[in-house]
Amino acid sequence: MGLAHLLMAEIFYVGVDVGTASVRAALVTREGLLKSTAQEPIGIWEPESDHYVQSSTEIWEKCCTVVKKVTHGVEKSQIRGIGFDATCSLVVLDQSFQPVPVSQSGDPQRNVVMWMDHRATEQADRITKNGHRVLSRVGGVMSPEMQPPKLLWLKENLNESCWNKASHFFDLPDFLSWKASGSLTRSLCTLVCKWTYCPPEGWDASFWTSIGLDDLLENNFSKIGSVTSPPGSPLGDGLTQEAAADLGLDPGTAVGASLIDAHAGGLGVIGADVKGFHLPCEGQPITARMALICGTSTCHMAISEQPLFVPGVWGPYLSAMVPGLWLNEGGQSVTGRLIDHMVKGHTAYTQLQEQVQQRLPFAGENIYSYLNNHLSSMANSCSAVDLLGSSLHVWPDFHGNRSPLADPTLKGMVVGLSLSQTLDDLALLYLATMQALALGTLHILEAMKEAGHEIRTLFLCGGLSKNNLFVQIHANATGLPVVLPDQTEAVLVGAAVLGACASRHYSSIQEAMEKMAKVGKVIQPDREVQSFYERKYKVFLRLLAHQRECQALMSQR
Repeated sequence: MGLAHLLMAEIFYVGVDVGTASVRAALVTREGLLKSTAQEPIGIWEPESDHYVQSSTEIWEKCCTVVKKVTHGVEKSQIRGIGFDATCSLVVLDQSFQPVPVSQSGDPQRNVVMWMDHRATEQADRITKNGHRVLSRVGGVMSPEMQPPKLLWLKENLNESCWNKASHFFDLPDFLSWKASGSLTRSLCTLVCKWTYCPPEGWDASFWTSIGLDDLLENNFSKIGSVTSPPGSPLGDGLTQEAAADLGLDPGTAVGASLIDAHAGGLGVIGADVKGFHLPCEGQPITARMALICGTSTCHMAISEQPLFVPGVWGPYLSAMVPGLWLNEGGQSVTGRLIDHMVKGHTAYTQLQEQVQQRLPFAGENIYSYLNNHLSSMANSCSAVDLLGSSLHVWPDFHGNRSPLADPTLKGMVVGLSLSQTLDDLALLYLATMQALALGTLHILEAMKEAGHEIRTLFLCGGLSKNNLFVQIHANATGLPVVLPDQTEAVLVGAAVLGACASRHYSSIQEAMEKMAKVGKVIQPDREVQSFYERKYKVFLRLLAHQRECQALMSQR
């Protein structure tokens, strides 16, 4: 290529996202536009109940396949950086970096304990009871989805076949950046959020000793990570010869320190330039924003300049998403999954499917856009759809409460059912469920506000953000405007931001976010329904009080 041609050539970054059941990649421009995307499924094994296992070899192979697909036909020299995000699953390798089995079957290829694997619930409870000071940063409760209980489970249950052979325990995002760059440097995102690491002091040796894992202290914690860096920092000398050949890219292409998938979504939306959209967060620091990554479950990400402790909310985590700032991470365990559960479990669901089928060839609707239209026709034109939910109330913790109560024993509740089971009733239950989830977000916002956060605008991404009614109800119930990203695949943009940052094209994550994340659409709250939601929120809190009262009554002997 001549020099003039090279100067004209566009620059690209690759973002790779390893989700629960698939690997995706995108080719992204320096302005944050997605040029091409590709997806490949990955296997999940369930050797026994609550055990979920994957293969790191298969995951890496699928990463290579999707990267080759999205970069097909592009000059390798135009691709300047690559970034990875992934679920916070646990990868186990031996001293020659070969996979070590994590289940009784002993199949070495099955060497990843998945994020949603709850085998270590009993170990997590023990760690919580132990009450070590590191727990203050996870809302006081150790989750079975974090890594210490999983490591303890492996030591106690697979001592010979796994624990004694293991030399490297990686969070999946760090495994991917190691595979790409050969660097054992861990991202602060994974270690701080899931492993109890706390910069600047680092590992707390007394914690690992107190839970019976003092063997991890050996060799300056080399098994779990001796060196750390903030997300987006360049790793090693970029892609190794071997990784470059696997991925079909040039050796030396910049590799950024990784992120957990939800945090990549946060990075892909929260930093967008909002000038000209008349938003209350305009001209305010980024700390006036909250990112909601809404899919099967929802993560609520808020950042602050000083550490803020919020009951039932994880963090404060320094540099876990945006370097130099503290992250608080709230969450709802089931959101998209709860909506599916309510709709698909209703007697009128078959009727709903038939209706959608009849209209499909013309409208291209899915069941949710059909239900949204159905609700609009049920509300007469002079009143808001929201008001249809005035006598049906849901408490949404069908899988326990993560934030702000951190109470896994809570259950779901529905108040206001009748004998009728028509399509109208199904639509109302769907509406009341979405309202409950939005009030759950308000509940988290109130706890964060009390701790010192000042959140003025919500930034939504993920599957549920494609549901217009879900988004509008979130704006209405919280009274805050909602920003949707211009590129719906915000997680892939977030992963590409890491590559852009590592290539030194942008001086910081903040600059890369501002240039690569774009505002797509702004949804303002409907002030007409403000008092309706104020009343409905009082009912919402009353449902919690009632449930606790009922538990107390029934536990009396």
